[in-house]
Amino acid sequence: GWSRLRLRRAVAALRHLPQSCLLAHSPWYRSAAIGPGIQPDYLNGVVALHTTLRPRQLLRWLQRIERTQRRRRRRVWGPRTLDLDLLLYGQHQVRQAGLSIPHPQLGNRNFVVQPLCVLAPQLRLPSGLALLELASRLPALLPERGHLP
Repeated sequence: GWSRLRLRRAVAALRHLPQSCLLAHSPWYRSAAIGPGIQPDYLNGVVALHTTLRPRQLLRWLQRIERTQRRRRRRVWGPRTLDLDLLLYGQHQVRQAGLSIPHPQLGNRNFVVQPLCVLAPQLRLPSGLALLELASRLPALLPERGHLP
């Protein structure tokens, strides 16, 4: 479907980010949409990048990839074709207008924590909290079956 094609295109675009190398991506997980009205389920995953881009530069590139795939920001939490979030940037903490790292909702979302655990099970967040501890507090999801990028 369209969502799988968008995922493949997004991963391909992330592989070609300047000053960056895509190290790995997690399995994909299906979850109910968060937001107003009736929205279809989303497919979620996490990628690990090595980059020398600064956080704000990286965010701009992620937003450019979203726009390339016709992402429109019409409504907060509204339906979206692609949503690329900057979750972590090493152990850095950033609090700027329009950019918070770690992502402020990271710890509340099993569809983020679970794929992140697959890539980095020993990871500790900048706060010191172990990622696996965080995952143990959230409901488990099963990975999506079928061929995905």
